[in-house]
Amino acid sequence: MNTQETESLQSTLDHQKDNFNAKADDQTKKVYQEGLDAIEESGITSSAKNIGDIALNFTLKNAVGENVSLSSYLEKGAVILTWYRGGWCPYCNLTLHRLQQELPNFKAAGANLLALTPEVPDKSLSTSEKHQLDFEVLSDIDNQVGKEYGIVFKLTPEVAKIYEEKFGLSEYNGNQDNELPLAATYVINQQGEIIYAFIDIDYRKRAEPSDIINALKVK
Repeated sequence: MNTQETESLQSTLDHQKDNFNAKADDQTKKVYQEGLDAIEESGITSSAKNIGDIALNFTLKNAVGENVSLSSYLEKGAVILTWYRGGWCPYCNLTLHRLQQELPNFKAAGANLLALTPEVPDKSLSTSEKHQLDFEVLSDIDNQVGKEYGIVFKLTPEVAKIYEEKFGLSEYNGNQDNELPLAATYVINQQGEIIYAFIDIDYRKRAEPSDIINALKVK
């Protein structure tokens, strides 16, 4: 990456957050903050899979309908496993774009990247095409894998209402569950052990690529 692209991912996300705060009304900000508070109170970050745990294998469809398993990728090397909420989420789009930029660095460190989303495959394909992604985007329908990893939460009714009206969340996810995954990221070594975990209730915070690469160096 050249010097013009070395701004941290979090700095990029913070710019998006500042833009939102400058435009959003106080009621929306209040509803979103109460939504984050509810996630924190649920204790999800304590119960989610974490460093030292064995990653659960899974097989999911990619954007073109092919079966992709975690185990098949672990045969090739370490795996970076990350979740994003959907193509409707601007923070997710910024993160996917940065991950695409960092892909050569991940591969140089001996790892492949798998991105999971609760979006139905048609939506995943449009997201992949939009960002010209060179890594697997897998549809975790009904958050089945996310639930096994302990990172799925239910939106508050107030947040769910905004997401439905503003983004059409149920169309993206193909259900009315109003559930989303945390924007979690794991680094998994070839033995299937989680050696790095980023778990945060705040969707505006994401794993920093440099931290992921540092974790891969000691895998």
